[in-house]
Parts: sequence; structure tokens; C-alpha cells
Amino acid sequence: MTELRAPAQELARFRLRVVVAALFVCVCLGLLAARFYYLQVVRHDYYLTRAEDNRIALLPTVPNRGTIVDRNGVVLARNYATYTLEITPSQVGDVEATLDELAMLVAIEPRDRRRFTKLLEESRNFESVPVRSRLTDEEVARITAHRYRFPGVEVKARLLRDYPQGSVGSHVVGYIGRINQRDVERIEEAGNTANYRGTQHIGKAGLEQFYENELHGTTGVEQVEVNAGGRAVRGLSRTPPTPGNDLELTLDIELQRIAENAFGDRRGALVAIEPATGGVLALVSTPTFDPNLFVDGISTQDWKALNESPDHPLLNRAIYSAYPPGSTFKPFMALAGLETGKRTAKQAISDFGYFNLGNHRFMDDKIGGHGMVDLHKSIVVSCNTYYYQLAHELGIDNIANFMAPFGFGARTGIDLPGEAAGVLPSPEWKRQRFRRPEQQQWFAGETISVGIGQGYNAFTPLQLANALAALVNDGKLYRPHIVRHVIDSRSGERRVIEPAPLREIGLKPANVKAVLDGMVGVNISGTGRRAFQGAEYTSGGKTGTAQVFSLRGQRYVEGRVRERLRDHSWFVAYAPAEAPKIALAVLVENGGFGAQSAAPIARQVMDYYLLHQRAGQPAAEDPGADESLGEGDAGAPAEPALPSAEEAVR
Repeated sequence: MTELRAPAQELARFRLRVVVAALFVCVCLGLLAARFYYLQVVRHDYYLTRAEDNRIALLPTVPNRGTIVDRNGVVLARNYATYTLEITPSQVGDVEATLDELAMLVAIEPRDRRRFTKLLEESRNFESVPVRSRLTDEEVARITAHRYRFPGVEVKARLLRDYPQGSVGSHVVGYIGRINQRDVERIEEAGNTANYRGTQHIGKAGLEQFYENELHGTTGVEQVEVNAGGRAVRGLSRTPPTPGNDLELTLDIELQRIAENAFGDRRGALVAIEPATGGVLALVSTPTFDPNLFVDGISTQDWKALNESPDHPLLNRAIYSAYPPGSTFKPFMALAGLETGKRTAKQAISDFGYFNLGNHRFMDDKIGGHGMVDLHKSIVVSCNTYYYQLAHELGIDNIANFMAPFGFGARTGIDLPGEAAGVLPSPEWKRQRFRRPEQQQWFAGETISVGIGQGYNAFTPLQLANALAALVNDGKLYRPHIVRHVIDSRSGERRVIEPAPLREIGLKPANVKAVLDGMVGVNISGTGRRAFQGAEYTSGGKTGTAQVFSLRGQRYVEGRVRERLRDHSWFVAYAPAEAPKIALAVLVENGGFGAQSAAPIARQVMDYYLLHQRAGQPAAEDPGADESLGEGDAGAPAEPALPSAEEAVR
């Protein structure tokens, strides 16, 4: 049976379909045109930038780090060119396999692989990542000969940090090391992320850390065109980096070397300052370490040796460790007595060998005492009884108030990181220091101990040297500083680090002269005479012996005490006495009497600085090195053991 269709109906239906299809196509074309307009007109700048970012890579150009030289131009930190083996990950198929093959040509240690993996995670795909540094000429030749086998592997010349003086002055100069996560956080907080792109090292200690912003420089930028695989095709533009500024120090590295050698194997510290400017001439902490170990990442073995050593070579004793000053505190106590009117220069006391306070007897260093003692003699022979009485009359508040302007118990502001404040004891300090009420009470016996530089007193060698510099400089206290000039890397302009006077302590010249005359007497006829016998200049000094722990009233015998529990040896000195050019403090840990260990070191340092002896020449002979010791700190038992707070007279 044949179906009949109306042609008119079929045509109408067909036309409707065509219209609907046409409308649908028009709508789609409209949407597509609108999208094209949005992408090419509205979002033109955005996608152009994205395209350029995919085509153009910005490669950082790391600046040369500034050099560090001493006051005579001797280089302490510099950069040197070395060859490094590097891999560009985007050009290498299998990185691990490539490393295995390269290890057959040159030595690649496990630590090199670990460092490479870490750097690989932090770098971009088209940047080269170092595998080995300090390649020898033979290794460079071997890699070059087989380079055709290793696409993406190349040998580059880079600058590495070098410390040509080795361990000499290491605590001052410091060192650089690889940037870690903590460093990254500090850089981000300071807003310097862009300037550290591509930089792998940063100052970690000493001047390298304190003057990081001066030494680092400004990172440059190189624009390169890269292909879809991330490989550089051609260079487009380059903004050169600005090298870091150079530092010229007040430090004399030969003086530093002589001072360090004078310590030998002993632990200790020395700080020598130019009184008129506050410039640091030498800053010693022994034992030292080699900063070159840290430049390219210190090995586990070396780090363990330094970190676990009982001598703590990484510790900067000169600015961080605080010790009781012992009898080196007495000249300042004598000055306090004169300035407050509690003593006159000629006023004398009778020393019977002890001082009684309540039911406790504080013993003098000399059995039977020193007889009649005035201020001059009290300094020369280091008479404890004189200062027991003076401390009792002054009281702890007067002592603390007088000593504070000299910088005791406060950071000096030296341009080195990690300085400690020390302790200048007072009733207020004790209330803040201890929690229990019975511990917060200040006892009269504690004031007596403070008067001879014991008790809670704890100062850094830097504080003691700077206080002495202020004393011999008529009360003018300067901020100690190590950098003398910052030299601009572009213009060569030398920016002077001006001496910064902290304060001028109002002192009567006659009182200062009386104290300094006593210190001159120490090196002529007192406890320092052995060390300074035959010197071609006049100097002033003061020995000191600081207890490490209390003997609870027992007599101190050095041979019966373990080495690390023996007394610390102190000596402070200045010269020439007529117009001081140098003031110093020397500490020898567990060295015993000040005249025995510390004073000879001071003599060697002053001989070089004042008489211009070259390093390596024999220092001035110490005629009393093997003879019996003199009076006071040197020739009598160490300062008596101090009672605890419970034993002291309340």
C-alpha cells in the first residue's frame, strides 16, 4: 500500500528545520565571536604576558661578594674562580643515570648527591644546578673530552668564597654558608627575595653576617628566549649585577695572629681597643676554627668535631661568654670610692688579713694582711680587705649605679652578632632574676663579694676592655667597632664609620690619675711586674683571678682541682701610660693567677703594637716566667672562696 504525503507540509517542515539550524549556527558563531573578542581584546594584555613568560625566562645574575681587608690592606675574605660541574635538568632525560655515568669520570660523593637533590628541588627546570665544585684541571679535561656523551652537562666557572688567613680572626670575619629554610624566611621578611634569586650563600657568622647587606650586592637579570622544552635559544637583554661593597677593618691581622699564638692550646679571649676611637685592634677567641670548611657545606665529620668539642671552638668567648672579673674590677671600685667621697687617695686602712661582717670573716689574699693600705697600694698589691670595706661602705646600689655608665652589664653595640649583656648585679636585678621570694632578697655578704669582682658579677672581655678604654680616655666611652671604612664597589668612595661616642662619664681628673697611677704601679712593682719587666714603654695594668666555683671556705690549691674547675686568669692593661694608644683585656680560662697566664699574653701583644715587631719574631722575653710569682693575685692563694647566699651575713 502506497503512503501519500502532502508536498506543501513537507516543504514547510524542511524550511522550519533550516531556520532552526541557521539560528543555532548564528548563536554559536556569536558566542565564538564574543569569546574571541574577550580573549583577544579584553584579556589581550594578560595573555600576552603569559605568552611572553612562556617564551622569555628571567635568569638571575649573582653579584660578586665584597672583600674584607684589615687596617693594612691584608685580605681576610675574598672570592676566587673555580670550575663546577653542573647539570641543566630540562636538557637531561634521566638525571640519576647521568649522575651515575659522571661518577665514573669524577668523584661524586654521597654528600654531593644530597646537595644536588636539594638544589634541584629549589631551582627552575631550565637553570643549571651544580653537582661538584673545585674541579681539578685533570677532572675538567676528562669531562670536556666526554662532553658529547652528556647533553645538558657542562663545566662552568664560578666564584667561591675564600678565607686566606684560615683560622686567624675567624670569629671576627665569620663565614658564609648555603642558604637554608630559616635564611629564606628572614630574606622574605626583609623583602629581599628578588635580590637573592640565584644566590646560594649568605653570611652565617661574624662580619659576613652583620654586614650581609653591604657585602652581597645587587642581583642582575638576563632575559633569554626559551623553547617549549625550556632550553635557552638566545639572549634578549641583560642588566648586569652590582658587586657588593668592600669592608676595611680597624683590626690588625698580624696583631691578631700574635695574640692567638700567645694563647697556644689554652682557651680564652682577648680584646684590644684604641681608646680614642673605639676601634677594635684585635678580638681573639680561642680555640679558633677554619671558616673555609663552611663555604661549600661542611662535612658531617668536620661539623661533629667542631660541635661536640669540649673546647667549643665555635663559641666567641670575647663577646658572648661572661665571667666574674676578679680583681680587674678593683680599679673601678677605687674610682667609685673617690668619686663618691667614701675614700681619698691618701686615706689608709689597717689590713690584718681579713674583714669581719657579722659572724662571717672574709679572708684577704695574703695571710696576716698587707698592713697599712692606701688606694695606690690597694691596687698595686691587689688588697682584698681594702675593697671588702669599701664595698660595705658604698652599698650595692651605689656600686651598680656607678658601674653602669662604663657599660658593665649591657651590650656595647659592637658590629658583630651574638653579643651578650653580662650581669651587673643589684637588688633590682636579683628580684627580676629569681622567682622565689627567699631568693630575691639581697644579702649584705653579697655586696662584699661584688666589691672584689666575684659574686654575681659577670662581664664579657669586650665589656671589660671597653670600660678600661673609657677610663684611660678621661671618661669618654665609645661604641667599639670593627669596620673602619665601607668602600663602594662602583665609585670606590670610602664611607667612614665614624667613632660613635656613647657617653662622657663625668670624672674628676685627679681621681682618674690616682687610679691610673696605681695601675702603673702594678706593672712596675706589683702583681704585673714580672710580665712587664724590661719593657721599653710604661704601661698600666691589673691582674685578676676569678673563681669558677666555690670552695666553701677551703684553701685553693691548683694541683688538687680539676683543670676545668681551676680559676680563670685575667689581665687588663693600657699603654703608653702617658698617652694610651691601646687598652686590652685578656682572659685565660682555668689559667690560674692573672700574672701567671694572662699578663704575658698582654705583654706580647703590646710589644708588637707599640714596638712594631713583626709576626714570627721572638716576643719580649718574660724573665719571670719560671720564677716564683709576685704579690697579690700572683704570689698568694687565689681570692678566698665566697659564701653562698645562705652563708652570707644577712
